[in-house]
Amino acid sequence: MESATLEAMRTELRGPVICAQDAEYTQARKVYNAMIDKHPAALVPCRDAGDVMSALAFIRDNGLELAVRGGGHSGPGLCLVDDGVTIDLSPMRWVRVDPAARTAEVGGGSHLGDLDHATHSFGLATPTGIISMTGVGGLTLGGGHGYLTRKYGLTVDNLLAADVVLADGSFVTANETDHPDLFWALRGGGGNFGIVTSFTYRLHPVDTVGAGITVWPVERTREVLAWYRDFLPQAPEDVYGFFMLFTIPPGPPFPEELHGRKSCGIVWCHTGDLNRLDETLAVVHEPGPPAFHFATPMPYPALQGMFDDLIPTGYQWYWRGDFFDRVHDAALDVHLEYGENLPTPLSLMHLYPVDAAAHRVGRDDTAWSYRDAVWSGVFAGVDPDPANADSIKQWCVEYWDSMHPYSMGGAYVNFMGEGEGQERVRATYGDHYDRLAQVKRTYDPYNLFHANQNISPTQQR
Repeated sequence: MESATLEAMRTELRGPVICAQDAEYTQARKVYNAMIDKHPAALVPCRDAGDVMSALAFIRDNGLELAVRGGGHSGPGLCLVDDGVTIDLSPMRWVRVDPAARTAEVGGGSHLGDLDHATHSFGLATPTGIISMTGVGGLTLGGGHGYLTRKYGLTVDNLLAADVVLADGSFVTANETDHPDLFWALRGGGGNFGIVTSFTYRLHPVDTVGAGITVWPVERTREVLAWYRDFLPQAPEDVYGFFMLFTIPPGPPFPEELHGRKSCGIVWCHTGDLNRLDETLAVVHEPGPPAFHFATPMPYPALQGMFDDLIPTGYQWYWRGDFFDRVHDAALDVHLEYGENLPTPLSLMHLYPVDAAAHRVGRDDTAWSYRDAVWSGVFAGVDPDPANADSIKQWCVEYWDSMHPYSMGGAYVNFMGEGEGQERVRATYGDHYDRLAQVKRTYDPYNLFHANQNISPTQQR
């Protein structure tokens, strides 16, 4: 960026403009995934929608590249762009709960933990993800799934409204009656259509839940996963469990003799009668005795933050995902092979259920394109050491390549890795892509918002 442009930006915008010569620049450009090493020309922290509007106008009018940062949790680092400008929403971390209406309005820079903490005081919650430091913005715009999805649907199924700064600098509130086409696109279409400065969610009665972890040796993967694929879709909607391949970390609740062992397992969340928690989870013995089983009542925010310390900000990550409507017999052998060959102690595979309540929303009611998916899978190579970046990426890509033939063709947009290409974006949005492109033409005809899993605007005829 030319020095005159930078000085003009500092003069015209209310808040700070952080660039390479500033002491806070190195910290400001850090994101969750340390594999991302991008150098924006400037980062602009915004306190409110007015700041966003001013920053966006300057960026657009000066022909600068734009990225938008919510929680900074994007795996491929889409919240940064080399030599461009990041509009940083992280100062906008606030939550306002209306307990009578059972709604929460949430600032665009908030984390899931901010939302969970505020709503838990009223015995309420809404479906989000499983890591509390994830940003609400990226998670919601991609669809959002987690512990409450079987009971209450996707995050976007509980989105009531969004305040949005558009590419032309205007500000609108999108909901079912105002800008309904934009509202439809925001519910799963990613960050293609504007900058969301606040989200309004429907809340549900959730307080203390039954949390559990069941673990078997990794060599039992075939039997356990075959049992899980049959059991969970038939289970009551109060029962949620995601399947994982992982290495048992040192520390509680795991006994010392299991530390460091490659394993398969299930993380449970039970929103039903806690007096029947042990009875409900007694089924874990059906595929064979587990090596470890733990279940206890737990405040919902504690479950949401359970993995935060295990995988903190600043590790190397490479992930890819796919949707699955079934777990094929042949895929059982693939999972066993890659589970036995996890490249590092933090690398993993998760299968998240996206059925039950999520299936009761119409296929075309939101931009989420895979209402018939039963699982959202993610393959993730993770390690703190940059020297292992290539090996974890190779394991992830090879695992995904081996599993993709058994998938539905597309992925949860938030699980797409760096450089997967436009063909994958189209596959992810499926039959909704053309409709999304039309909405894009209406609200962002010149594709200002393209630092994302991009949807190109339909060309004018």
